[in-house]
Amino acid sequence: MKQLTQGARLAAIVQLLEERTFWPVSELADRFEVSEETIRRDARQLEQSGVVQKVHGGLSATSNKIEAPYRLRLRENAEAKQRIAQTAASLVSEGMTLLLDSGTTCHWLARSLSHVRNLTIVTNSVEIAWEVLGNPGQRLLLAGGPIDADYHAAFGAEAKAFCRRFAPDLTILSMGAVDAVRGFLDFDAGEAAFKQTLLEQARNIVVLADHTKFTRSGFIQVATFTDVQDLVTDRVPPADVVRIATASNTRVHVAPEPGGERYPGTIRLAENTGP
Repeated sequence: MKQLTQGARLAAIVQLLEERTFWPVSELADRFEVSEETIRRDARQLEQSGVVQKVHGGLSATSNKIEAPYRLRLRENAEAKQRIAQTAASLVSEGMTLLLDSGTTCHWLARSLSHVRNLTIVTNSVEIAWEVLGNPGQRLLLAGGPIDADYHAAFGAEAKAFCRRFAPDLTILSMGAVDAVRGFLDFDAGEAAFKQTLLEQARNIVVLADHTKFTRSGFIQVATFTDVQDLVTDRVPPADVVRIATASNTRVHVAPEPGGERYPGTIRLAENTGP
């Protein structure tokens, strides 16, 4: 097989352990056409994530792998996240470079984009990397470094430096909370700091947030409304959020209900949220 970058190889190893719970080091080395010492280094890095454990002669999936926090979040509000992803996919066209963060809605977006050719996708997420890896006409660039056990993603200095090298057409971020006064917020300091480093290089920032994020109180500000060009959600946001979005020229896209019609790119308060 074509030799992969380390990041892509890590993502592939994680997927192989979904299919089979034990892989000998020698077999993985042959499969990826690298040395056994390279696989052992990969194993040490993946072991930090809590989804892989080194055993004699090989790598094994840990018993908590399937119900890891990331997997639980992926299923949470999955139907709404999938509709958001499909709507966000309409903002993407062939030839673009995208930077996707490690949020689960971005995971669904990566899946929705599997048919789009001539895309370059940069991500810090092992899970998203696996969704992209092997898609025809898509180029994958995966940030490396220590892997967070809960998020299956790299947030450290290496990941930040890697992502700062790019000026993507769209920087697409999931958010933990959206507040009319404080903007776009998160709960994890490492994840928030990683996202903050992406703002300066971004040409256009798209935030994906389901309706539950409008009632949460995040405590780490990532971005203001003036930083964000597009907000994609599954329900019309509260009136105060629509007001600040309108004042900040942030376009609000509401994913249609199944079989329903799509809202226009910019919601006008009087037309869509009542008096």
